[in-house]
Amino acid sequence: MPEGHSVHRLARQFQDVFGGRRLDVSSPQGRFTAGAELLTGHTMLEATAHGKQFFLRFDHELFLHVHLGLYGAWSFGGDRSFTGASSIGAPRRIGEREAGPSSDTGEYTGPPAPVGAVRVRLVSGHGWADLRGATTCAAITSAEAQAVLDRLGPDPLRNRPGDREEFSRRLRRRKTPVALLLMDQSVLAGVGNIYRAEVLFRQAVDPWTPGSSIDAETAGRLWDDTVATMSDGVRDGRIVTTPSALWTGSGVVAPDADAHFVYKRDGLPCRACGTLVGMAEIGARKLYWCPGCQV
Repeated sequence: MPEGHSVHRLARQFQDVFGGRRLDVSSPQGRFTAGAELLTGHTMLEATAHGKQFFLRFDHELFLHVHLGLYGAWSFGGDRSFTGASSIGAPRRIGEREAGPSSDTGEYTGPPAPVGAVRVRLVSGHGWADLRGATTCAAITSAEAQAVLDRLGPDPLRNRPGDREEFSRRLRRRKTPVALLLMDQSVLAGVGNIYRAEVLFRQAVDPWTPGSSIDAETAGRLWDDTVATMSDGVRDGRIVTTPSALWTGSGVVAPDADAHFVYKRDGLPCRACGTLVGMAEIGARKLYWCPGCQV
């Protein structure tokens, strides 16, 4: 499932490419026909993200609400003014990093014929976007959009005044292991399996520590490091949590094998202490951690 940095990059791309433009909205697959009819012909005013939830606000105060889930992805294209990524979404389909801009420099004649099960197609005068495989895709009111937001915890990538303290309060009031709480979207919005594992390692926190046993200082450090690492993800379009001193090759760009401290490195020596990285199931997801550093 795409983590929060990808959804924020998605919102930024939509704002750049479609903000202030009238959109034709359709559902080639047919599953979103009624919703498309409510949105087509209206101007998209704002694209926003909170955690893994994505919203497009239109000029008649209806929203397109999308949660990509495990298999959802957007693909894009357009004329020479279109400079964004060509695909952002499900890691199981396109990899952790989004696909870069298309290299096609031919004359733009409009969007191509839909390929596969395109749930939603958005078209402006300069570009197009297709959505496939999303868990949630709905045309909703502003009240319904607010109800979605009200169920979520603070988003490290919004990092508003009071968010750090609110995260600490939500984390520390429960006895659930911190590894589960960091991926509970009502506690912390946007964190997935990679950021969870990496931040806990970087802050040397035992993943099985109950939230109620985390002191305020440690909770604050978890928040600050999540803000920092996810902000790097927004900038880079991928998740890299290791310093350049650990990168092989030129040392300018992290190879995939060097990008993480513990995520998917079970059975390999810890980069810090040499203990073999562990892996366990928790909450139906794989957790990676170092038994030597995180005690």
